[in-house]
Amino acid sequence: MKLFKRILLLLLVLVIVAVVYNYPKLNILSGYSAKSTASSVFVAGRTLEFTDTTDNNFSPVNLASDEVDLEKKIAISSAFGLLTRKAVYRKGLGSVLTLTEDDETASYLSPKRLKPDNATPFPYGNAPQKDTVFANINYNKLNSTIDSLFQEKNLTRAVLVVYKDQIIAEKYNRGFTKDSKILGWSMTKSILSTVFGVLQHQGKINVTDKAPIESWQNDERKNITIHNLLQMNSGLEWDENYDEISDATKMLFLDRDMTKMQENKPLVGKPNETWNYSSGTTNLLSGILRKQFTTHQEYLDFWYSDFIDKIGMNSMVLEADLSGNYVGSSYSWATSRDWVKFGLLYLHNGNWNGEKLFTKDWVNYVTTPTPTSNGIYGAQFWLNANKQFKDVPANMYFADGYQGQRVYVLPDQEMVIVRFGLSNFDENEFLKGIIGSLRK
Repeated sequence: MKLFKRILLLLLVLVIVAVVYNYPKLNILSGYSAKSTASSVFVAGRTLEFTDTTDNNFSPVNLASDEVDLEKKIAISSAFGLLTRKAVYRKGLGSVLTLTEDDETASYLSPKRLKPDNATPFPYGNAPQKDTVFANINYNKLNSTIDSLFQEKNLTRAVLVVYKDQIIAEKYNRGFTKDSKILGWSMTKSILSTVFGVLQHQGKINVTDKAPIESWQNDERKNITIHNLLQMNSGLEWDENYDEISDATKMLFLDRDMTKMQENKPLVGKPNETWNYSSGTTNLLSGILRKQFTTHQEYLDFWYSDFIDKIGMNSMVLEADLSGNYVGSSYSWATSRDWVKFGLLYLHNGNWNGEKLFTKDWVNYVTTPTPTSNGIYGAQFWLNANKQFKDVPANMYFADGYQGQRVYVLPDQEMVIVRFGLSNFDENEFLKGIIGSLRK
């Protein structure tokens, strides 16, 4: 009997140790599931069932159980009943994980939005485009290339190809249409970078200036420039690892103010000599943007009034943290057609229907390879300068998001290509096929 009791006691101790050890992981797991659920249901308008069977169906996130309160617009996720997290929807700001019960009903400011232009044809408005059949396009090859990306293994949700401002191919998987908002993940970094470009063009900021971070002024971090941060070449410590508890996961699922974690990190390298991909850096930049405005309302409005809504990306929703900072690293939603408008703005060197939001100098800036990045990264954009995609022009550049969200800009071909899905894919072969559909 004593032996039996000892075994039970040992098992109990082991269970307690396992729970304590894994508790932080359960916090991240249930936090991811709650945030994903709330955004999918309340931002993208999907059902809970669809979300659980598509977006939250991978390990270990599928271990969490999810429910939604449609009236309060709250998603609740529980990991084995041991830890529960909630995410609340806020109009204009998307969904956010709560940290206290008060966060569920806290007041907040929302961005003011411009009205959509539903009279002007695409791409400069939202009305149907004036279709053109191009004699130099092999449509059979084009469509065949796109169809290959919709094989089950690729988990592709949407592909859109624009040539000379005209949609020449557009395809969606079951459950998605041209009106479906899709999460861009880290493509949001390129959105944030563009806000700096607009401010620079307006003469309101100079990215070569030292970063205006008060806590850095008494140590060697004071020499870090906004430029270093945009290129993710500051030399600051950061762990961008999503397979375990890391700086990135703690920031996204535990922080009230996501602009602070990178600010508090020490230097482990030299500015302009130590490239390190960091979502914390992008959110720090979001905090720097907030300092450029007199009021919080102006900060919230500017991204839309002077950029996003101005180019007709009216479906876009930038999600904010509990402190009201846009989560520039990760959280923006828009339709495929609106994402392609973003690429077209760059294809046209900042000119949108006759109005300059920025100049070609800014395009040259974001596509200049970051020192020590081996030619793959610019200023919050990814590059092909080292021909990592061997059959694609070296001047192709793109916004890149988790699981293969992409907006490719191909200046030589006068093309923008958008792809959304839940898995990575053979990008070189895909782009090679699209480019190959253009007859010389």
